[in-house]
Amino acid sequence: MILRQFLHTDPVAASYLFGCGGKACAAVVDPVGDIAPYVKAADATGMRILYVVDTHIHADHISAGRALAEATGAEYVLFEGAAAGFPFRRVKDGEVLELGNVTATVMHTPGHTPEHLSLLVTDRTRSAEPWFVLTGHTLMVGDLGRTELASNAEDGARALYASVRRLKELPDHIEVLPGAYSGSVCGRSLSGKPTSTIGFERRFNKAFRIEDEDQFVAAMTADIPPPPPDAARTRAANAGARS
Repeated sequence: MILRQFLHTDPVAASYLFGCGGKACAAVVDPVGDIAPYVKAADATGMRILYVVDTHIHADHISAGRALAEATGAEYVLFEGAAAGFPFRRVKDGEVLELGNVTATVMHTPGHTPEHLSLLVTDRTRSAEPWFVLTGHTLMVGDLGRTELASNAEDGARALYASVRRLKELPDHIEVLPGAYSGSVCGRSLSGKPTSTIGFERRFNKAFRIEDEDQFVAAMTADIPPPPPDAARTRAANAGARS
């Protein structure tokens, strides 16, 4: 397994390159800004980028996903329900992206946006069990993603509640690699530590701990912060709308 985390400050976001060094194939998740660092990291580890995945259609920044996929010949991946005005690899819940000895299983985790997905990653040279989950803006360290940027806040919160229940079914040792950290406009009580585990979040993430659905919805729809600047326009641009 090869894994690289890229932490961005403008916007505050986290991207990932991971894959199988032995079979020389990788995926990039939620790329931001200049595509050169991802290409350089793949070259340095001898891997070809097969997939570029956006966990969702972002509202806080312009995605570099399509540009990176075009430059590297990779498939650009979104969940099948994404309303995008361009061709992309449509993946379903439970679908497995093969990367040599590494696999990434798609989990549909809506709430932050309707098309949001997470990737449950396994390195078969280490174990048949999953090692970590890339959660985008669904589960972050210390909080969950806001729910009103792509839907009604309550509808988004109820969808997120169901997604959280799925993530809670994962073993405590599974590492959480989120798409944002403290300073991001997509969460409220985010930690500056950009990784965690399901077990730690189960114990100490206040929103993740809530078991009652109505209580969860009330918490997620209270004190909603201002939206990111030009959020609707940014999301539309990432979905392929012409300016």
